Amino acid sequence: MERTLSIIKPDGVRKKIIGEVIRRFETAGLRIAAIKMIHMTKEVAEGFYAVHRGKFFYDELTSFMSEGPVVVMVLEGEDAIALNRKLMGATNFKEAEPGTIRADFATSIQHNIVHGSDSPESARFEIGYFFAETEIF
Repeated sequence: MERTLSIIKPDGVRKKIIGEVIRRFETAGLRIAAIKMIHMTKEVAEGFYAVHRGKFFYDELTSFMSEGPVVVMVLEGEDAIALNRKLMGATNFKEAEPGTIRADFATSIQHNIVHGSDSPESARFEIGYFFAETEIF
């Protein structure tokens, strides 16, 4: 079993599609091992996205991620990272496969509804950033 972090971003929460996103994960065979809604501060968003510090989109991304509540989840399943990324679709929603979360709901590259870990190493960091081991079931 593999674990990955998934975030429903502020635009997904605003669109009231939390349930739809979770339904897609569960229908595909991913199990929610932990879940909570939080409102990131700018500092928390900056720490989470520290790997992108210095890139042209960093400030806009961290501002966006701290503008409203998000839903953070630990998803678990066989090849969870790859499966989650397949369900999300390409970062650029215009390139996302039809039927993916981003193809169906995103409005821009930044406002693309969801975040998902891209590797086992980033999943370990990202899960630990938001969840204590005692919060994961």
